[in-house]
Amino acid sequence: MKPPFKIAIAGLGTVGSGVLQLLDRQADLLAQRAARRIVVAAVSARDRRRDRGADLSAVRWYEDAAAMAADPEVDVVVELIGGADGIARQVLDTALDHGKHVVTANKALMAHDGTRLAARAEERGLILAFEAAVAGGIPVIKGLREGLAGNRLERVYGILNGTSNYILTTMRESAHEFAEVLAEAQKLGYAEADPSFDIDGIDAAHKLAILASVGFGRPVDIAGVYAEGIRHVSRLDIDFAEELGYRIKLLGIARLTEDGLEQRVHPCMVPRATPIAAVEGVYNAVVAEGDFVGRVVLQGRGAGAFPTASAVAADLVDIAAGRHVPTFGLHTANLREIPGVPIEGHHGAYYIRLWRASM
Repeated sequence: MKPPFKIAIAGLGTVGSGVLQLLDRQADLLAQRAARRIVVAAVSARDRRRDRGADLSAVRWYEDAAAMAADPEVDVVVELIGGADGIARQVLDTALDHGKHVVTANKALMAHDGTRLAARAEERGLILAFEAAVAGGIPVIKGLREGLAGNRLERVYGILNGTSNYILTTMRESAHEFAEVLAEAQKLGYAEADPSFDIDGIDAAHKLAILASVGFGRPVDIAGVYAEGIRHVSRLDIDFAEELGYRIKLLGIARLTEDGLEQRVHPCMVPRATPIAAVEGVYNAVVAEGDFVGRVVLQGRGAGAFPTASAVAADLVDIAAGRHVPTFGLHTANLREIPGVPIEGHHGAYYIRLWRASM
């Protein structure tokens, strides 16, 4: 068996702790699949005293995550801090500059800076892996990039945010309004104290920009994604949708047209008979339509410690085993510029609810 594959983890919050536990419990299985042991050599986190569910007594601790990314004994850096700027970006740049492969779950950073980071990794012969950045435990990046490599995709769409899907599902099932359900979701831990990224479509927009790059072979373009959330969806809208044979879902949609590429996130009415209408609660689903394969549906848990850790582990096994494909399926020099279609250029059906003043 090859020498151990040594990793460093930046960020030991919910996902980071999940990764530690998975690597510990599945150590033998991962060693078999990677043909070498995967060992946590270093970590960086704010609170050393917190219980992460794994023994870290033999692991090097760093106060400075960027300094850890330069550790000469580390083969790969796993970035689980989050955020499009600041220390997360510094960790990735430092790791690549020092010859380390990188695994990240950072959708915001990949959406805003993924093309540049991919180019830097390519220049240095390194791997930038990000399966965990989109749809948690669903292997959607590998599915689009490798599983559908023989297809030209026409459309990629899906439920990309579990918080919004939980709120819409609960509004329909409980007859409660948006504000009540949001408050309950926050109590249950499904929504953050500041839920704006989830309910305003920003989180889904980040994920859609990444999917569009992988699916259509173009540079990541978060600025070209139209994002509209679910704050304005009322219980009445949900009732009307049910009467008409639909369910309201917050969808992210990337579609290739004669004019260019549409990228949009907004509430949609989907027919109740379609598979995506049955995706409820905190679950995610991604649908891809290819010219040879037809329609493919991937569904599962899109967030949480263990689903996301599962995606991180899959990337680590690929890197440890020497499996390597370009970050977005093509080398960055071959990513093609496709004009974006603004929301004003979208043609489709609309639902309009009107109130008539009493006469």
